Amino acid sequence: MRAGTLGAVGGAGAAALWSAPAPAPFVPVLARTLGIRTRLDGGRGVAITFDDGPHPEGTPAVLAELERLGVTATFFLTGEQVERFPSVAAAIAGAGHKIGLHGYRHRLLLLRGPRAVDQDLDRAFAAVEDSTAASPVWFRPPYGVFSLASLALVRRRGWKPLLWSQWGCDWRARETPASIARRATASLSAGDVVLLHDADHYSSAGSWRRTVAALPAIVDAALALGEPLVSVTHST
Repeated sequence: MRAGTLGAVGGAGAAALWSAPAPAPFVPVLARTLGIRTRLDGGRGVAITFDDGPHPEGTPAVLAELERLGVTATFFLTGEQVERFPSVAAAIAGAGHKIGLHGYRHRLLLLRGPRAVDQDLDRAFAAVEDSTAASPVWFRPPYGVFSLASLALVRRRGWKPLLWSQWGCDWRARETPASIARRATASLSAGDVVLLHDADHYSSAGSWRRTVAALPAIVDAALALGEPLVSVTHST
């Protein structure tokens, strides 16, 4: 075998190893093998989670609807948006909801080296802690995609990686409140973690409006199971 071929094989192997955790959101057995949680530990309750915020309009609208429904949720905050809207981030914590981390920049971690990821995680934690007085331990990567290095860096900090088991695909322009609720609750069961978004920073404009409108049906579906709506910190 030629030296160039050996190098290509080695490079391909390294790339495969680097990206090994990437399919975890869609391959539950891989997530379990890597110790990445997608469901609540203990299999009780349903957790509604929101990514990409805070947002000056979307987050307050979601908070108001959650208050009306009497539901506690978990918000995975993006550091760069926390710095833009610190009072909105503080309002999430002030309303009794739980805070998780979604990185500082909303960029695919597969394309970022260990040093860049390390700095990103530090900036995200500092921004969230400064604005909310929370010290989050749950982490969900942008797009739900870990690299091997980012997963190791998250664990080195003692944080807990979390993905999801249900999602509404609410970031897409073609979705409606009905389609979001239908997808988010298809085969819903105790222990599910539902992924939604309270912001449109990285998605279709105004997508959060459809999410807010879908929330009552999603909550009703969970309650119909006889399961409480819980935060992810309910799972230890």
